[in-house]
Amino acid sequence: MRSGGTAWWARAGLLVALWFGLSAGASAQYFGPNKVRYETFDFKVLETERFDIYHYEKEVDAARDAARMAERWYMRLSAVLDHELSSRQPLILYASHPHFQQTNVVQGMIGEGTGGLTEALRRRIVLPFGASGADTDHVIGHELVHAFQFDIAANTRTRGLHLPLWFVEGMAEYLSIGPFDPHTAMWLRDAMLNENLPRISQLSRPEFFPYRYGHALWSYLAGRWGDRIVGDAYRLAVSGDPIDVLERLTGIEEEELSNQWHAAIREAYGGIIQARRPPLEAGRPLNPDQSEDEITVAPSLSPDGRRLMFLSSRSRLSIDLYLAEADTGRIIRRLSRSATNPHLDSLQFVNASGSWDGEGRRFAFSSIQRGQPHITVVDVESGDTVEDVRLRELGEIFHPALSPDGKVVAFSAIQGGVTDLYLYEFESETLTRVTRDLLSDQQPAWSPDGRHIAFATERFSSDLKTLTFGPLKLAIMDVRTREIRPVPLPEAFRDAKQMNPQWGPDGRTLYFIAAPQGVSDVFRLSLDSGQVVPVSRLATGATGITNNSPALSVASKSGRVAFSVLWRNAYQVMLLDDAAAVELPAHTRADAATLPPVRRDDGDVARVLANATAGLPPPQEFPVRPYQANLGLEFVGQPSVGVGTDAFGTYFGGGVSFLWSDLLGDHLLGATAQIQGDVRDFSGQLAYLNRRRRLGWGGTAEQLSYRSGFVTQRLEMIDGRPAVVDEITQFRQYYRQVSGVLEYPFSRAQRFEFTGGLRSIGVSAEQISQAFDLATGQFLGEAREDIPGLDTVNMAEASAALVFDTGIFGPTSPLLGRRYRLEATQTAGGLTFTSLLADFRQYYMPVRPLTLAGRGLVLGRFGGDIDDPRLTPLFLGYPTLVRGYEWDSFRVSECTVTADSTCQEVDRLFGDGIAVLNAEVRFPLVGIFTGELEYGPVPVEGLVFFDAGFAWSGDRNPSFGDDWIRSTGAGVRVNALGFAVLEFAAVRPLDRDRGWLFSFGVRPGF
Repeated sequence: MRSGGTAWWARAGLLVALWFGLSAGASAQYFGPNKVRYETFDFKVLETERFDIYHYEKEVDAARDAARMAERWYMRLSAVLDHELSSRQPLILYASHPHFQQTNVVQGMIGEGTGGLTEALRRRIVLPFGASGADTDHVIGHELVHAFQFDIAANTRTRGLHLPLWFVEGMAEYLSIGPFDPHTAMWLRDAMLNENLPRISQLSRPEFFPYRYGHALWSYLAGRWGDRIVGDAYRLAVSGDPIDVLERLTGIEEEELSNQWHAAIREAYGGIIQARRPPLEAGRPLNPDQSEDEITVAPSLSPDGRRLMFLSSRSRLSIDLYLAEADTGRIIRRLSRSATNPHLDSLQFVNASGSWDGEGRRFAFSSIQRGQPHITVVDVESGDTVEDVRLRELGEIFHPALSPDGKVVAFSAIQGGVTDLYLYEFESETLTRVTRDLLSDQQPAWSPDGRHIAFATERFSSDLKTLTFGPLKLAIMDVRTREIRPVPLPEAFRDAKQMNPQWGPDGRTLYFIAAPQGVSDVFRLSLDSGQVVPVSRLATGATGITNNSPALSVASKSGRVAFSVLWRNAYQVMLLDDAAAVELPAHTRADAATLPPVRRDDGDVARVLANATAGLPPPQEFPVRPYQANLGLEFVGQPSVGVGTDAFGTYFGGGVSFLWSDLLGDHLLGATAQIQGDVRDFSGQLAYLNRRRRLGWGGTAEQLSYRSGFVTQRLEMIDGRPAVVDEITQFRQYYRQVSGVLEYPFSRAQRFEFTGGLRSIGVSAEQISQAFDLATGQFLGEAREDIPGLDTVNMAEASAALVFDTGIFGPTSPLLGRRYRLEATQTAGGLTFTSLLADFRQYYMPVRPLTLAGRGLVLGRFGGDIDDPRLTPLFLGYPTLVRGYEWDSFRVSECTVTADSTCQEVDRLFGDGIAVLNAEVRFPLVGIFTGELEYGPVPVEGLVFFDAGFAWSGDRNPSFGDDWIRSTGAGVRVNALGFAVLEFAAVRPLDRDRGWLFSFGVRPGF
């Protein structure tokens, strides 16, 4: 670095100020949600032939079954992919989804729709037990496909991480489900109806769900060219382009291959679609104008059928619970605000729905709050909560059903990885477990007289010895005796799912969803006669988000029917005011649920999936050992090395970083090392973080070295010859620190942070004189001399902060919610002072899609050493604070020169403290014309802003007229393919004579 007229101590002071400014946030993020570890899990390891199954006491019985499933899946996939894993496979199990969301194996937050994951670096599979045994078995198979993929690609440059989701997720779905799947077939029929079948080259576009369309494509490829194409294509694609690979293996170019795929889909489902009704013709849509990407699911009709509760993404920022008029679709009230509620983690929109009491006065729904399952009962008229029951002994609650008198709620819940039925009596606060086995019982519904509960169960279609899980079947339980009997249905329903039972007003009729013809329709059963009639004939299907999600409701007094359907890649609610019987067309279940093409034989995948006992270990006690948190190398940063030269000399540099972790991710150890210059310029850090419990703690030891300086020249005589002498003054700043950090999250939105440690800052100086002959340039010699630097400053520092964040981010900026950080830092020793910070931010959306964003920030230093020259004053003119006042934007003509030859207009931007006010109006450029939160293929946000602020110091008290600086302007922010947010703005500073300025920055909105 070269420097001219700036004093060396000022440059050192700038680095000191930078260090102090960053120190408080060095160990924790400034804002951001919290991944709260509500529970401490005592893991053990169950060992099978090929797997290490990590589990804890609550799920020990279910873990044994999962171990047998995993071994069976290994044999299936190894045979189909012709590959053996290179090492034992870790499988980490959690007893419920809320437990799974607390895992430390991955760093980020885990959404409700994530049923499992496989990370690439150490090939760990992590998943919760599903709502049914079939769900768990499928997810184990799906994730194990990813483990095989990562192992196959382990020695390649990209490790397969460049492959698109439709390629890898679609492959995992095909290998774990096979070519027969009513759910994926439904998505294909929906795309046909809307003339929206994707080309293969379009499958990476976000509107095409990669799991479903990828599954369909792989099924098509395997059906035509044999299942061997799956493994062959993956091996070639890990080092190439997936579409090029498919063209090479099939001998057909992408355009023609897409055409043939579409033709096969039309041939398979064309007749079925013609014989059935598009969803919007099969009933009355609750919202005919619903946008195509909106999700509306889990309908629940009031007893009189006049009102309807449902879950919807209509806010675009979260899925919430709404109350609407069934006749008009008018929204009466939104009963939840999941996006900004700091206590509400989830409404469990994938697997749950709610219910009304018999009088239509109260409504019950389930949720996850602060990591614990709750049943909440609200007064429908006021929206007030009348009951909020936390059942911490359970893992997750689904389908709460209020008894007709509202005194008892029946529900299904996961405990220990198993889903059973429970009853909870509000008055006595009594919880009763009604069923107790390893087979799933779901979706309870009370009869109008309160004497019986209908539900869906695996108990009549599954075998625990062979771990064969058939479709859900209907059952009825006598509430008094607890006797359970199957609901008899005709032979056509034997192999088809039967789910979501709802009682008719007479108490002798059951409505339910079933797929005897491979399409999910609504049926009505007379319990007296046994007669079953269809009341829908859908071209897509009655469905929630998954194949077994709740989708049906019947008004207990009026008999009105509501159900959700798939339409245009999303979900809508349909109403049947008169649930009259319809006639189903004459096609088979295989016709509608087999993915094209029609196969000549079953193929390898279908055969291995049909054989439940091949590769399945017998029931047994597997050996179990305690978990040992041994650290293993998880990541090595790309090493770098280089050599360079300039006026200061010749340098070499380089760096490397390492990260170690135990297998569960509870303990992290990181190390970095870097040299820029010579060995005296070594920088390095060693950091440890313990995340096993809710109270996280860690520590760092580090040294940072920074070299700077300046060059001057003079002429002098050396040995009688005129010579040029380059005099190089070089400084080395050293920052050494040992610190610790504690972090306690109160909820996903709020946490307390404490950091403390010892810091040492020193500056050494060296003067190097190099002489060159003036005439010839010949090097004449060099002299080095140590010169006085700065005395080493040793300090102790402690910082405490309260952080809150419910901000919901769009592509470029927060759109809704609140954030604040209140922080105090005390520094003592060589420099003694106190730093106080208050940063408050609020985001409102008064009219979609406009966001009003405001920020108030105050940062100040107080104490005896705040005037020390080693502390550079705080600066107000950064574009992240007040735009239009960057220090290098001032012209000499703007300056009023002070007695010490500085610029008064710039001086007022520095101080011991600063206060800032910001206001913005934000809007998506596309959405401003549609009224929706639409950003377009390249997300662009428009903004209009006003910034203001002032700086103060001990000898200057600000006044609004003289010391405040203000600016206004407009601009855009662009999300650059997810790598960065770019801000372009025209700025009009109001307190300087400069006119309009152009501003550019790489940053999201505050």
